Amino acid sequence: MQSEQGPRVLLVEPFYGGSHKQLIDLLQQNISGCSVFTLPAKKWHWRARTAALHFSQTLPTCPSHRVLFSSSVLNLCELVALRPDLARLKKVLYFHENQLVYPVRKDQERDFQYGYNQVLSCLVSDVVVFNSAFNMDSFLSSLSSFMKKIPDHRPRDLDQLIRPKCVVLYYPIQFPDVSRPRVEYKVVSRSEEEAPDEAQIGSGEFPSSGNQQEDPQQSRTDQSPVSKADPGDQMKPLHIVWPHRWEHDKNPELFFSTMMKLKEKEVDFNLSVLGETFSEVPGIFSEAKLRLDPHVLNWGFLSRGDYLKVLLQADVVVSTASHEFFGVAMLEAVHCGCYPLCPKALVYPEIFPGEYLYSTSEQLFKQLQRLCRRPDIVRRHVVKVDTSFYSWTSLKVHFEALLSAGCP
Repeated sequence: MQSEQGPRVLLVEPFYGGSHKQLIDLLQQNISGCSVFTLPAKKWHWRARTAALHFSQTLPTCPSHRVLFSSSVLNLCELVALRPDLARLKKVLYFHENQLVYPVRKDQERDFQYGYNQVLSCLVSDVVVFNSAFNMDSFLSSLSSFMKKIPDHRPRDLDQLIRPKCVVLYYPIQFPDVSRPRVEYKVVSRSEEEAPDEAQIGSGEFPSSGNQQEDPQQSRTDQSPVSKADPGDQMKPLHIVWPHRWEHDKNPELFFSTMMKLKEKEVDFNLSVLGETFSEVPGIFSEAKLRLDPHVLNWGFLSRGDYLKVLLQADVVVSTASHEFFGVAMLEAVHCGCYPLCPKALVYPEIFPGEYLYSTSEQLFKQLQRLCRRPDIVRRHVVKVDTSFYSWTSLKVHFEALLSAGCP
């Protein structure tokens, strides 16, 4: 601890919304000596371009500061050049996502500058933190090909300069207390002797992986099974939830085409489509709501309490993302008792055992069709993911060390 009076940690967030906001708030509330400076989560591209100049004029000169923490939206290189007094601080850059592999419709639409800014920020940082190994590996492995876009006089060996600074520190989630689930027929934990016939869930199409979290005793909760309810509840229609941002990188087209295919096959299911919307909503959402309306229980953004209530009521949570570097929504849903179905790509194999992953749209459809026909099986299943591994309780000590004034 520093002897000087005043804040030790300078938290800077150019895009103060969503998971970026949640992390800053969590750090401010739980780590002493933090001062916070933010910009609203609007017009992301302009925040990435110009936030450094704004903060160079608004950040105070504070002799007690020892650490500067920012997300990679900030061009840290520009900020330190404009404010040389900040160069002495331990500079920590946190990657929620990286622009080197962030999906765009066509590669020629990718703006080189955003990724380039992140590279420069890494070079000036003391510690570069990624929220998953996938995020880190995809960034480092893409550096060489990314720099080849420069027509001549290309920099070399940047990965050798950046890699030694890199660490993986999972995004810390404050999971809700679900020790008293609201849905009686949904088992939240079970002993070995109560295990269902899970072969009917996985089928041979979804091979198990060597994921380190496959021990069924390391489930998301350790409480006893809920009391038995009316056996008829076990045959209520499968409740499928899609709790993601309403944007193209979450691939809603794949999700809704699968739901419409289930409807065409006259499979019974209930549907909740949650998540945040922005100024441009993909057109598939309005079309899907009309076509799937008889199945819809919830549609659109909900308050935090209502959102968690839906997760506790749902049976299966689906991701169809074409971009995901961590996936808070999926882990929150699993914590609330949902059975996950995720692409066998991106960050998901790092977190979820193979039985929860699909490789093709046809595999996703067949798995959902099977679960719709036997919802009782998925309701007796306890997902083999220890969500406590990603909790703030588990990760707090690592963030405290990260934000200490010691050598990086």
